[in-house]
Amino acid sequence: MANHKSSIKRIRSNESKRVLNKYQHKTTRNAMRKLRATKDRKEAEGLFPAVVAMLDKLAKRNIIHKNKAANLKSGLQLRINAL
Repeated sequence: MANHKSSIKRIRSNESKRVLNKYQHKTTRNAMRKLRATKDRKEAEGLFPAVVAMLDKLAKRNIIHKNKAANLKSGLQLRINAL
């Protein structure tokens, strides 16, 4: 257990940030899963901007690496183009 007051506060803030990051990451993964599962091109093109925005936000906040976000966006775009 931490001894300093600041480290106790840091542990508390780290936990709340971890929970929020986990929620945002899981929500984005579910949105990507929904986009990949769709067979309709129009619906996929409608979902794509929202998923891209979510990925960009995760990359901006360093929840995922910016190159991973770019690779995921590229793969989703290729999948949409193949429909």
